[in-house]
Amino acid sequence: MTLNTPSPTFPAIALPQFENERLPPVMPVALRHPDVPALPDVAAATHAALERSRQLTALAAGARVAITCGSRGIRSKPAVVKAAAAWLKDRGLDPFIVPAMGSHGGAVATGQVSLLAELGFTEEAMGCPIEASMEVVRLGETSAGVAVHFDRCAFEADAVLVVGRVKSHTSFDREVESGLTKMTAIGLGKAEGARFVHRLGVRGYMEVLPEWAAIAIRETPVAYGIAIVENAARDAAVIEGAEPEDFYETDARLLKTAKGCVPKLPFEQIDVLAVERLGKNISGTGMDPAVTARFDIRGRPNPPAPVISKLVVLGLTPETHGNGLGVGNADYTTKEVADSLDLYAMYMNACTATFTERVRIPAVLATDKAALQAAVGTSWHLDGADARICLIRSTLHLETILVSPPLAAELNGAGEVLGEAEALRFDDEGRLLTRCPV
Repeated sequence: MTLNTPSPTFPAIALPQFENERLPPVMPVALRHPDVPALPDVAAATHAALERSRQLTALAAGARVAITCGSRGIRSKPAVVKAAAAWLKDRGLDPFIVPAMGSHGGAVATGQVSLLAELGFTEEAMGCPIEASMEVVRLGETSAGVAVHFDRCAFEADAVLVVGRVKSHTSFDREVESGLTKMTAIGLGKAEGARFVHRLGVRGYMEVLPEWAAIAIRETPVAYGIAIVENAARDAAVIEGAEPEDFYETDARLLKTAKGCVPKLPFEQIDVLAVERLGKNISGTGMDPAVTARFDIRGRPNPPAPVISKLVVLGLTPETHGNGLGVGNADYTTKEVADSLDLYAMYMNACTATFTERVRIPAVLATDKAALQAAVGTSWHLDGADARICLIRSTLHLETILVSPPLAAELNGAGEVLGEAEALRFDDEGRLLTRCPV
């Protein structure tokens, strides 16, 4: 998916002042998140949304329809895309899938197809072919002089169906964040779209992206959109169709619903947050800033809570293939994590997004135990056993977490303690054996 570049090799550093640092015990807690019901039938909801499309229902038999698929692990999206392809074929149309993920997948077509397959989007599973190319068509330019590009395969189709999840962006708040508008601009803009929109930083998102999407809608066969909103359990709670001219309004309206579904940690302050897994399939920034409260973008404020004194990354997801983007938001990680990083993928991703702080390497210590002891030992406690520590599987998996007694005492109805506090366990090589329940 990327260049065959070697991973780095870090020394096995264990700081002697923390060798006897005491760690607090932890107990399992089931968190309570916003209770938004899942849709009972994703395929039926998708078909109902498509029936309301003016342009798709008017297409002549044999018309080719491109369906967008992005790089995020959206649980319901394979079912939505499969249902959309079946609906289109039932009307005598010829659907196909195009990767709409900017520069992800190493910014090469084969990498993007491989990434889609990992997310469940294959020709066999979806019932339609995949046409992948990094070639683009230049449509014009925005008022800021930014050239507008669009996926050539989608441009040459008779119609384009944009499918995307509406959710918070991973960098800052605005009226429209991730959704149909972003998919049309950055996703279908391919590597050039991602690079040019991101190149202007915050201004690119707030000013250029909406105008870019408007130009793309005017100059291409974008015919309809299907917006997905997930609940806290990552099931589809809303599947709604939108005409192209309504993409922006739909994104803005559904974003409010989406933000009300986001699971979060119910604490104002945490001494040490340990994240078992970081990855691009978890969040575009590896760890969702809505959970960590660490955007860490110069000139933009972080969310007010939770205030995390020290953040530790203990692992990468297999699906991220070494792309540890977001590790720069941590204070500590381990040699095992650092040695597995694909620096090319990370640097390509960060430089495209322009937020290069996220690929800085934090303090790298020899083992999980050494990293956790250093984090506790630098969290401003005379006795580490008193530290307010929280362990999570990932920022996407907050159903059951592990917390030390001081945090458990502050749940205030936001969760239920499931067991007694027990000491963290490690193997002889310092690997953490105590893990969050699945």
